[in-house]
Amino acid sequence: MTTTTLDPSTALIVIDLQQGIVSYPTVHPIGEVVKNAGALAAAFRGHGLPVVLVNVAGGAPGRAEQTRNFGQLPPGWADLVPELDRQPGDHLVTKRTWGAFTGTGLDAHLKGLGVTQVVIAGVSTSIGVESTARQAHELGYNVTLALDAITDMHPDAHANSVARIFPRLGETGTTREIAELLGKTRA
Repeated sequence: MTTTTLDPSTALIVIDLQQGIVSYPTVHPIGEVVKNAGALAAAFRGHGLPVVLVNVAGGAPGRAEQTRNFGQLPPGWADLVPELDRQPGDHLVTKRTWGAFTGTGLDAHLKGLGVTQVVIAGVSTSIGVESTARQAHELGYNVTLALDAITDMHPDAHANSVARIFPRLGETGTTREIAELLGKTRA
């Protein structure tokens, strides 16, 4: 499904586009994903809409068969990529779980701004992006996923999220389609 509309109060959430994460191998060229996410951030700022930049600085506690022990992170690992052009008005969320809403105050922040819809970009499609989309959907936000501004480390995981999960959580579109809708919504 393609994006049909954007609410007048829509926020952009960019997941984990940070120095340590973008160094991992991805399904799609990370440079294009970062470029598209940066373009979305600029478009949202240009229309006076909220931009939320999310980084991860650890993992959730508990046992799992597959875990990533972040251990002592090297300096700069959690720093956002410069292409996002972080601005003073952007809201920074540092998470320690897959989704950006758990334990971060993000829901209260967005609801305080009157946000009713979120557009999500970033990495990893099947982990941080999908978890944040699921949480947003459960919290009552309209959800849009920017397909050319997301990627994963595994092609099958990315394909599963895009084909089977995202259509149940919201709508999908490209950076260009979303930017065009912003222009129509905010005109």
